[in-house]
Amino acid sequence: MQTIGEDDFPLSYCAGGRETHKRLEALYEQRARDAICAIFNVHTSALDRFAQRNPAGFCDYPDPKQRAAFWDEHLLERSAVVDDSVPTAYLSEFDQGLYGGLFGGEVRFLSDPGTGWISSMVPPLFSDLSESRGLTFNPQHPWFRRYVEQMDIFARAAAGKFGISHLILIDSLNFVFELVGATNTYLALLDTPDQVAEAIDFAFDLNVAVHEAFFEHVGLVAGGTCSNMVGWVRGRVVSESVDPFHMMSVDDFEKWGRGPVERMFKHFDGGVVHIHGNGRHLLEAVSTLPGLKAIYLGDDKGYEQSFSILPELKRRVGDMPLVLTVAYSDFCDALDKHELTGGVLYTVTDTPDPEAANRQMDRVRNYEL
Repeated sequence: MQTIGEDDFPLSYCAGGRETHKRLEALYEQRARDAICAIFNVHTSALDRFAQRNPAGFCDYPDPKQRAAFWDEHLLERSAVVDDSVPTAYLSEFDQGLYGGLFGGEVRFLSDPGTGWISSMVPPLFSDLSESRGLTFNPQHPWFRRYVEQMDIFARAAAGKFGISHLILIDSLNFVFELVGATNTYLALLDTPDQVAEAIDFAFDLNVAVHEAFFEHVGLVAGGTCSNMVGWVRGRVVSESVDPFHMMSVDDFEKWGRGPVERMFKHFDGGVVHIHGNGRHLLEAVSTLPGLKAIYLGDDKGYEQSFSILPELKRRVGDMPLVLTVAYSDFCDALDKHELTGGVLYTVTDTPDPEAANRQMDRVRNYEL
């Protein structure tokens, strides 16, 4: 278990140090409306080496020691950037496939050379939801033991240098998707709602077990959770998904989605949520979830980029912090024109190099609304 105390922050790969910690805490805990935080993504040679060894496409489960070494190399190289990032490795191998794999699903891995991720998914386990009755969670299952082993390997490799991000929850309707697929889940909501409710209850206990294990084996950094979504946030905070409700009405979210999320946030110390382009109709409802720390806005083909309509989106969520991605040129243009919106963490893509990132970050720290 990696527990780094308050006085020991920063991690050695966190170039922003204590200032980064304070700036993120002001954004997420104080909900400072004037907070302007920024992470500048730069390409690393570690990503090039990953791409050479791992072409895009399906692959086998990787050696966790090699994965830990990749994150170490990538985050060390990236530490030349003095921004609001907290160096964080992500357990991408278990971001979805773990949950279905625990019940006999075929876990499929996919390499993404652009991000260094090897992610996972599982085809639906059953054709009908009634077939899922009687499932039991076994902590000795090979996939759960593999999950724990990789966490321990990562924690040893990361100790004192970088953090390990919480991973996505696959609970509520997300777990029903794992069981029978999306279409059958939506049909089951109409035809067999009692079976859906039963599966949701089972998913809660399963996800609590998965994420309690994360906090047991990974621990906290400076009293908080490292997050690939929002950087760092105080407490034992989980990464929730409301993706199935992107295709549903706000009323459906209130009926089926709010309760499980609130229950999960109450069990831990709150959570963060991501919203895709087709889910923006949920912003007002999601932003009122008790315990919610921030919303990550995903951009998707066919929808306006979040950055281009940010003032409107921020108005809709009030003082809830937002996190989004923006191209380097667009960010710098808004910085030049003094048009940045407060209460936001900007993840800046296509940054030319660490020197450019650090020049712009100096301006960000001095930015006043």
